[in-house]
Amino acid sequence: MPGPSAQPPTRVRRARTGVGVLFFTNGALFSNLLPRYPEIKADLELTNAAFGFAVAAFPLGALIAGLTAGVLVRRFRSSRVAIVATALTAIGILLAGVAPVWVALAAGLFLAGAMDSITDVAQNSHGLRVQRLYQRSILNSFHAVWSVGAVCGGILGAVAAQLAIPLSAHLTVSAVLFSLMALVAYRWLLDGPEPSEVTPFLAPENSRPKAAGLTMGSLIKYAVLAALVMIAASGAVVEDAGSSWSAIYLSNSLGASAFVAGLGFIALQGMQFVGRIFGDRLVDRFGQRAVARTGGVIVFVGMGVALIFPTIVGTVIGLGLAGLGVATLIPAAMHAANELPGFKPGTGLTIVSWLLRAGFLLSPPLVGAIADASSLRFGLLIVPAAGLLVVLFSPVLAKVVQLPRSTRAPDPDQHPAADDLKDQAHPRA
Repeated sequence: MPGPSAQPPTRVRRARTGVGVLFFTNGALFSNLLPRYPEIKADLELTNAAFGFAVAAFPLGALIAGLTAGVLVRRFRSSRVAIVATALTAIGILLAGVAPVWVALAAGLFLAGAMDSITDVAQNSHGLRVQRLYQRSILNSFHAVWSVGAVCGGILGAVAAQLAIPLSAHLTVSAVLFSLMALVAYRWLLDGPEPSEVTPFLAPENSRPKAAGLTMGSLIKYAVLAALVMIAASGAVVEDAGSSWSAIYLSNSLGASAFVAGLGFIALQGMQFVGRIFGDRLVDRFGQRAVARTGGVIVFVGMGVALIFPTIVGTVIGLGLAGLGVATLIPAAMHAANELPGFKPGTGLTIVSWLLRAGFLLSPPLVGAIADASSLRFGLLIVPAAGLLVVLFSPVLAKVVQLPRSTRAPDPDQHPAADDLKDQAHPRA
């Protein structure tokens, strides 16, 4: 088995590229729609609250379908599930974009959200499988590629909005393009079924926890998992502010043009990409807790100042800082949950991925209700509040991010990395 500094086999490097394509398409698909939200809201004559409830159908679909992801991955493999769910996500987004009434908009977003949650678990599961073969942290780099996809999709959507390209034509082209990209990536992914057990990559000797700290009672186990959900959900709340409300806030409240209104989301995702590109190195050097805590402070200060002194430029900068602050939160929570002792393989990851959607579910109607009662500016105060929650719950990351599942030395014949390496020489149908 190669050591942490050894060059992985070509097949493993190609698998990393394939997973990167999946993350890119997942980020680009939904963000294509976001700059068109002001147009959709105006065409359907929706109030802020009604629009918020329609947007909440996306995470509602994710919550309902999300718990099926682990079963589907184990039954049909993460690679196949990710490809099919990506195509169905594209169909849901297209239906939402051409919806003639509120119910159709909500239904399209519900389908897209349900399929997106399954894609999310499948691509992260496959990414963690590749990470174990690398035996070093690469998960943040996948999420950085997701941010690149989101920025590209946001730019395409903003340009389409500025040029007044019909929603049907715009979203049909993006659905076909990104679905085909995901399909092409399938040939690069790892062969064989999912590993039967999960063992994290080996950490540096001085960063491994002592054997006495490896056991967890049921109460502590679920308390840690709940804290990880809160961290991930806080990141989701911040991301939702950029996706659901930034264009509407910049255009309706601050008077920005259609293209400039799309820059808020682009800034958030662009800075999130920067944070994720450097995230793995920062975590290795300073630890996950310090990185998360600093990120929470950046979100609180950056978006808080932008809301206290509302300007177009200040809001775009504030959203960018918010994206930088939450860059590593969801990958960190997923990684920690996936390696949390006491759960079956994939269970912790599925639960966190499922419940973090609560942030996406609760945020749009809450912000919309506050906006109708006062102003959207006050509704967006939920973003700096999420930053404070990250600071509060960040200590749990240091306790679990490198926890192995047992104190015994891993059996090379049972180690998932060894299994996957054998898959490269003897692919299983």
